[in-house]
Amino acid sequence: MRMLLCIALLGGWLWGQNDTLAPITSSQVIQAGPMLGYAEMKEVCIWIQTKLPSELAIRYWPEGKKEALETQNHVRTQDSSYNIAKMVVSHLEPDTRYEYEVWVNGQNVSFPYPLSFQTTQFFQWRSEPKDFSFVLGSCLYENDPPNDRPGTPYGGDLKILEKMADAKADFMLWLGDNWYYREPEFYSHAQMLYRCNRVRSLPEMQRFLASCNHYAVWDDHDYGPNNSNRSYANKEFALELFKAFWANPHYGTKPTPGVFFSFSWNDVDFFMCDDRFYRAPNETLDPDKDYLGPDQLQWLEDSLATSNATFKIIVGGGQNINFYDPSEGYHHYGGEQKRLLNFIELQGIEGILFLSGDRHFTELIKLDRPGAYPLYEFTNSPISSGTYSNMTDERLNPLRVEGTLVNTVRNFGTISVSGPRKERQMTLRTFDAEGKLLWEKVLTRKQLSNPKRR
Repeated sequence: MRMLLCIALLGGWLWGQNDTLAPITSSQVIQAGPMLGYAEMKEVCIWIQTKLPSELAIRYWPEGKKEALETQNHVRTQDSSYNIAKMVVSHLEPDTRYEYEVWVNGQNVSFPYPLSFQTTQFFQWRSEPKDFSFVLGSCLYENDPPNDRPGTPYGGDLKILEKMADAKADFMLWLGDNWYYREPEFYSHAQMLYRCNRVRSLPEMQRFLASCNHYAVWDDHDYGPNNSNRSYANKEFALELFKAFWANPHYGTKPTPGVFFSFSWNDVDFFMCDDRFYRAPNETLDPDKDYLGPDQLQWLEDSLATSNATFKIIVGGGQNINFYDPSEGYHHYGGEQKRLLNFIELQGIEGILFLSGDRHFTELIKLDRPGAYPLYEFTNSPISSGTYSNMTDERLNPLRVEGTLVNTVRNFGTISVSGPRKERQMTLRTFDAEGKLLWEKVLTRKQLSNPKRR
């Protein structure tokens, strides 16, 4: 077995360390991370940012078997790539947890929490898919007084990230507004980079980054200005930074750039959508105006039609099926939304759940469809930004599942997937910043099947 390490445009080469040197602390050399990026059956990506250009390496071994330590390669982080390394560990065993060490400039780095990663299950034609769980959330605002608006701070206590780490989930879905660019930053590359560095380096963030794998899409605030669209002048640089600071398996397609991608975890497929890069202005009156745009929408439809997953989870920044959203929901782009919903119905695609953030409150939406199973959307927000408590326009939304509105406290969600494949179910939960359970809802595969198939 050998490990393949890659960073941006650089490859790796063999590096020997001196085990006699005392470990150095992470605060001495690490700016942020390690963060676990994507995971596959036989490889995992680990994201690390150093404070200065450095030689970086990883040693790893199956959990509890350090005698099986693997040979390591190394890379050098560089200023030109924000001193970020995306280290891909390949040729691993499926469904296995590994422990690892981070080495910088030939010295072992100590962290105040354990470091481990896992591969996904190779269950096809072999066994039942294993149970797993993931965390979800959106709208992470960190107070930064020199750049914030006067008055009461908009951001809250970031200790909620500790509770998210305590959930011991397999991975995290970042649903957008994962950081908030401020007005002086919208048109300055240096200041946009400052915001990314600041949020990723938050002390409260570090254990959570290392505790599970992370997948992310953006919404307006980590793309550009509030309610921003395809006209945003710095969209290309925003995409460059997003790709640098997240370790998703891929970004867009070759002819169609963006942050959209798909991945699988055991028997569930995730379709992560980009609701900003191709979005027409909200103010445009054309009912057929772009939201995902024609190329991305075709990608999503093709991906859904191809998927054989038990559940198919469509993830976006803004709400997808809330017809009572007065602000930026997909229904304001009626022609494109209707095409997607008609496609799902005509193709008879089953097992769909929508996930979204953005709204500064949490709810579960249920959209009944004559002759087909109901569509559900779990909107979760905010992690640490302000809450939307004065929601007079939507307080009595008839699509909302009773008891699921959370609009006065910061919160995060989890979804657990469990049971044998023919009886698979998802348990949706919402927790407050102290880790207290606020509500729970179970959706079974049978509930998300068309009547003739039940």
